[in-house]
Amino acid sequence: MAKQDTTDKPVTAKKSSGLSYHYAAGKRKTSIARVRLYTGGKGDVVVNEKPMDKYFTLLTSRGIVLSPLKLTGLNKKFDISAKITGGGINSQAEALRHGISRALLEFDADLRGTLKKAGFLTRDARIKERKKPGLKRARRAPQFSKR
Repeated sequence: MAKQDTTDKPVTAKKSSGLSYHYAAGKRKTSIARVRLYTGGKGDVVVNEKPMDKYFTLLTSRGIVLSPLKLTGLNKKFDISAKITGGGINSQAEALRHGISRALLEFDADLRGTLKKAGFLTRDARIKERKKPGLKRARRAPQFSKR
């Protein structure tokens, strides 16, 4: 019997403390972001148990993360908690953006057109190509020597 992967499926659930949240997973390259949007929040974002300002030090990364909320006008409506694994900082920021966008769809399905048009729902599947035998990298061949 095959084990079913549930991390990709967006869900709405209740935490034991009584706060309701919307869950989704976002991916980019080798980064995976598991995101919870808590309704009735003040706009706090916590990534791997650190405030977003401490985790993403670059302003561009913070802008990438918050872009789905700004686009939909829901900046201060949710508290966001995320666990991110794998990849680099930019890849993690884009995975988090993808996860937030998918969780927003669980909150309100009418946002789909806006988020889709901005490209936030498309999973960017480009990953590093594997190294092939006899080559230096994935496609780079050794320099040809005539003599």
